Amino acid sequence: MMNKIKIGVLCPSEIAFRRFMPAVKKFDNFEYMGLSAATEREFSGTDSDEIKPSELEKANKFVEAHGGKLFKGYESLISSNEINAVYIPLPPALHFKWAKKALENGKHVLLEKPFTTNLSDTEALIELAKERNLAVHENYMFAFHSQIEWIKQKLSENVIGEIRLIRIDFGFPFRGANDFRYDKKLGGGALLDCGGYAVKLAGMFLGDSARVTTSKLNSKDGFEVDIFGSATLVNNDGLTAQISFGMDNSYRCNLEIWGSTGTLFTGRILTAPEGFEPTVVIKNAEGEQAFTLAADDTFKKSIDFFGRCINIDDTRISHYDEIKFQSAYVDEIKEQNK
Repeated sequence: MMNKIKIGVLCPSEIAFRRFMPAVKKFDNFEYMGLSAATEREFSGTDSDEIKPSELEKANKFVEAHGGKLFKGYESLISSNEINAVYIPLPPALHFKWAKKALENGKHVLLEKPFTTNLSDTEALIELAKERNLAVHENYMFAFHSQIEWIKQKLSENVIGEIRLIRIDFGFPFRGANDFRYDKKLGGGALLDCGGYAVKLAGMFLGDSARVTTSKLNSKDGFEVDIFGSATLVNNDGLTAQISFGMDNSYRCNLEIWGSTGTLFTGRILTAPEGFEPTVVIKNAEGEQAFTLAADDTFKKSIDFFGRCINIDDTRISHYDEIKFQSAYVDEIKEQNK
């Protein structure tokens, strides 16, 4: 019988409140223990060990809605013997620091994407996790949606012939200058945010031999981070994926696969919420057909996978490499644009 995984949440973020908590409560093998809110010292480097007032207000609402203990400061949750796993939904630039502390305290770590902001930090965390037999997981929820396996099955049936090109687009309108995505110090940038999704999906179709051949990151006046960009990835068989992404764009979230005898298209490939039924359109010599696929709960499935990483050695070890591949692709795009 598997031991119960006692998990804590490191900060009262929106995604933790709105998505993580409803999902984790569906499991018998996970037990939510509580939430931490940053002290002034942790948040801004002052000498105060009191919780920042704005964070305390959000934390109290979180506890009122979801229960659990309120830990005073991130350190107190990470070092607690009441917890053996931590969910970290902080801005990307804070992932390495707090994931490292969690691993050093013997905690399994579920990190919101991106895992870290660079390959070196990713490798350091994975080596630490390996040394201590701890699980780490990067929460790209979309990767667990059943629509992806359905699409792969259709492609294997040659419904559009031999694949000639894969196109992936993911972008959304400007969210406001105060959003962490536009702040360099917090690990902002289109590549680390929406670009990571497109890179991840491209890798799922191209396989481990994929490499980045060309890329371009673009900024705009008044911002220190990339605002939109594009890249091309190619595998050893010559299969090509073109990706584009941006966070000052009209909304797009599309996958198009062009084959020798037809095309396959779907929208919301990266953001399908619970209850949403995706539509896949296949055009070939037989005509055009739209398929309505089953809804899925990707956050629940991602948490379930995290549990398997904790309890199954082979799953945990193979996932280390998967996280490193993703980080390496993103790093290569960054290197090409220095």
